[in-house]
Amino acid sequence: MVYKTSGVCCTEISFEIEDDIIKNVIFKGGCSGNTAGISKLVVGMPVNEVITRLEGTKCGQRATSCPDQLTRALKEWRK
Repeated sequence: MVYKTSGVCCTEISFEIEDDIIKNVIFKGGCSGNTAGISKLVVGMPVNEVITRLEGTKCGQRATSCPDQLTRALKEWRK
């Protein structure tokens, strides 16, 4: 799935999920070290665990962040 982000530096997040486990995550744009780290950390995790851990994370004064946008993407995937 490809998710178009809002309110953050990265412009989209693409990911693959198999049997409710995250297999791959790629952020387009954003802080490359941070987004690469997030991607590596969440691979192999259940979708619900990622949502629980990252939802509501803020970036500075912004109301959202790349990790929070990932949780929104995962919730959209769930629909």
